[in-house]
Amino acid sequence: MFDHRPRSWRELPLRLADFGVLHRNELSGALTGLTRVRRFQQDDAHIFCAMEQIEDEIKGCLDFLRTVYSIFGFSFKLNLSTRPEKFLGDIEVWNQAEKQLENSLNEFGEKWELNPGDGAFYGPKIDIQIKDAIGRYHQCATIQLDFQLPIRFNLTFVSHDGDDKKRPVIVHRAILGSVERMIAILTENYGGKWPFWLSPRQVMVVPVGPTCDDYAQKVQQQFHDAGLMVDVDLDPGCTLNKKIRNAQLAQYNFILVVGEKEKTSGTVNIRTRDNKVHGERTVPETVARLLQLRQSRSKQAEEEF
Repeated sequence: MFDHRPRSWRELPLRLADFGVLHRNELSGALTGLTRVRRFQQDDAHIFCAMEQIEDEIKGCLDFLRTVYSIFGFSFKLNLSTRPEKFLGDIEVWNQAEKQLENSLNEFGEKWELNPGDGAFYGPKIDIQIKDAIGRYHQCATIQLDFQLPIRFNLTFVSHDGDDKKRPVIVHRAILGSVERMIAILTENYGGKWPFWLSPRQVMVVPVGPTCDDYAQKVQQQFHDAGLMVDVDLDPGCTLNKKIRNAQLAQYNFILVVGEKEKTSGTVNIRTRDNKVHGERTVPETVARLLQLRQSRSKQAEEEF
């Protein structure tokens, strides 16, 4: 894509991203649940930039990383992996690139460690590891410099002084990394209690009795039309308390109880999976508040309601 036409320094950095399927022929003994698989999705980005732009691009990648991981509530550790014993390219280029990565990490402000000799043969990299619920570290994100692909594919751009043989550097960047691995870590980390914005079970509507079933279904439809993940429990064999308990055990973030009073007034009675009672609200008011909480990606939506 970069090489389909002549490129100018004015176009750099050129950032291209895709969410695609990748395959890796892992040994069968290394395969582990969703954390290590042979076919996975990855948020892959390739940034073509000039040598002097590396530092700013790495800063941008690190800021992006912090924004995404803070939403999930993850802490992470950073390692700078430098030139291995067997490497390709000019040693001066390596030294310059490693210095720029080091400057970016220092300015980023988070603690980082040096991992000498653990870079790829084609360039240094920053490894990012996140900790799961039982203290294991997993590598998800990666920021990798690549000097060799531009040489191998003969990629060039015209520099500001007219040199039409200037080589770009490629930054490989993945923030989530393997989406399957990220889902596995999130699942363990939350222990089934997904934050509201990410939850597959956001709302359960519970009618007090069969006479309220029609109203409960209308309420469910209103929440569904608003784009929320909502179910309704119409099981005639369960008591009200049993339905509420089942919804709490299934980790529905919010449980909306509807009886004759709510049916008459067009309201719902709101409680959470942790049995915090928020009381009676109108359906439109409840929908609007839940959409606000989803939009804010709050980690404590049940408390903040």
